[in-house]
Amino acid sequence: MRHLLTLLVLLVGCLGVGAAQIQAQPLPPSGQVKVDTVKVVWSEVGPVVLLAARESVIPIFVDPTVAGSIHGALTGKKSPRPLSHDLMHTILQAYGMTVVQVRISLKEQVYYGELTMAVAGHTQVFDCRSSDGIALAIHFGTPIFVEESLLDKARKGEKPGDSHIVL
Repeated sequence: MRHLLTLLVLLVGCLGVGAAQIQAQPLPPSGQVKVDTVKVVWSEVGPVVLLAARESVIPIFVDPTVAGSIHGALTGKKSPRPLSHDLMHTILQAYGMTVVQVRISLKEQVYYGELTMAVAGHTQVFDCRSSDGIALAIHFGTPIFVEESLLDKARKGEKPGDSHIVL
């Protein structure tokens, strides 16, 4: 009987761990797709963040500082002094906050970001620049989601706004 009780306790404990892991991996919101890879490239017109998912690539032009922050977070090569996203990451971690996910959308030829943060079981969504959301998601190792329609446009070769890239 004691062995059965021990086995039951272990089984319940394992199920609890499994449930916690499932909750830690957010499911893609409706109409959104999880980004598989993020890459920073320097083009003739400036730095570009490439979001790849489902064999499509979405280019997002960013300023050089943000590109450096994202590149540093991707490669582990940090700036000698903390950049804004490094500082924000450190502050948020110090107060037990984390980035849960980032969503990227396109409205009237402008990329928008939604940053979902959590602290002590409470979540809050914040409007942000897409590049800032991407940078913080990379720093925290959390998923980035894009609208499925953006991938459709990328597959068809449509580029939002004036995003003419020469790589």
